[in-house]
Amino acid sequence: MNSDDLAVFAHVAKTGSISRTAMELGANQSTISRRIAVLEAELGVRLFQRSGRGVGLTERGEQLLGYAQSLERTLDEARGAMRSGTQSGPAQLAIAAQPTIARIMFGELGQRLKARYPHTRVRFVEGLASQILGRLNDGEIDLAIMYVPEHRGTTQFDPLLAEELCLVTPAGFALPDSAGPGPVDAHVLGQLPLILPSTHHGLRLLAESLAARHGFTLQIALECDGSISLTKRLVMAQCGCTLLPAASVIEEVAAGRLRCVPLANADVVRDVAIAWPLNRVMPDGVWRVAQMIRELAADLVDAGDWPGATLPAPDA
Repeated sequence: MNSDDLAVFAHVAKTGSISRTAMELGANQSTISRRIAVLEAELGVRLFQRSGRGVGLTERGEQLLGYAQSLERTLDEARGAMRSGTQSGPAQLAIAAQPTIARIMFGELGQRLKARYPHTRVRFVEGLASQILGRLNDGEIDLAIMYVPEHRGTTQFDPLLAEELCLVTPAGFALPDSAGPGPVDAHVLGQLPLILPSTHHGLRLLAESLAARHGFTLQIALECDGSISLTKRLVMAQCGCTLLPAASVIEEVAAGRLRCVPLANADVVRDVAIAWPLNRVMPDGVWRVAQMIRELAADLVDAGDWPGATLPAPDA
């Protein structure tokens, strides 16, 4: 079995017809049939079910098609990397980010990419973590900038920065009497109605870990597995408080709709990283874009445009 065999197999799977595949590839129908038969014999499984209307994939055929498509993407990336000049950048590029990160980074990143790679077709994608990871592993997205999830799966994460979480409340919310005018102690969270994601989300796990360290129980007013935007709306509607990075509520705090209070002695952070699939070699052009993203993150933190964020140590 080689890449050519898999390419023929994938073409038959796409067309659902050996005769049509032969016509499109400029080969004899008997040649295509023989190559499929040899492949099935070598693997010891039946890949197609034959019928009067053509051929359809068996369960084993569906499984092999995933490998064939993955190999095809890898070969396309290799050809593109070898053919592209070192300064021209990738022909096209898809970068995804979660909403807060997209709002902070995409404007300046778009300008920098346009200046450096004017001929690259850039597509920005905004979405939730689960959506981004699925499209990343399907090959639809080249790079993602996102919060590192609790379970990394088959995704590689290269750290960019860490964000401290803050207590976010409605603008006129009265904190307990024990809370001073500055940062509040973490134990105050045990006295507040909280809006947090359900238990399988990283933010909820961070909050529960904080509660365990400080000896209190979270008081969950609502569970919200939607976007940060929805969580902020719930807080503004007086449904409870939440934990979020300061950067995610800049506009609302400035407009007087929310209040953001640092946590004292909490040491609860979310890591932001560049992500790409472990099973895919990052093409040289995409690697250079990843370096641009790293430089941009450092510039934003140094300029104070990403509040509450710190860069990783030089050897991280």
